[in-house]
Amino acid sequence: MTNQRLSPGDTAPAFTLPDADGKEVSLADYRGRKVIVYFYPAASTPGCTKQACDFRDNLAELNDAGIDVLGVSPDKPAKLAKFRDAEGLTFPLLSDPQRAVLTAWGAFGEKTMYGKTVTGVIRSTFLVDEQGKIEVAQYNVRATGHVAKLRRDLSV
Repeated sequence: MTNQRLSPGDTAPAFTLPDADGKEVSLADYRGRKVIVYFYPAASTPGCTKQACDFRDNLAELNDAGIDVLGVSPDKPAKLAKFRDAEGLTFPLLSDPQRAVLTAWGAFGEKTMYGKTVTGVIRSTFLVDEQGKIEVAQYNVRATGHVAKLRRDLSV
């Protein structure tokens, strides 16, 4: 199975997913602003918590630069709400239990974990521009230090 990967210049695949409160959030809601869409394997796990808290801690600077943040995982909204509340997360966490959006963005498929090939969520981050095009596509990102690197790359 090959993963269809997105590249800069591609149109970002449209989506509408429920957030932690079950409210529908669409990528189209962010048209006219830049938005970071990041995909992570599971709420409340150590790496995903670190990454989410890094986005939380850098959100003001990203927002000041005109960049919003959306996190997407296969978790159900109730689990996302617990994660959000436990960590004080202030950006939307979206639920994709069917993994349709993860798959469309190339963020679900075969990956290597501890030397074994497994199928799962590929930790990935994208920057979508004001017109809905992919500006940055990063796959297999590290949970730790990723947001700092992203800010350096984006000069934010």
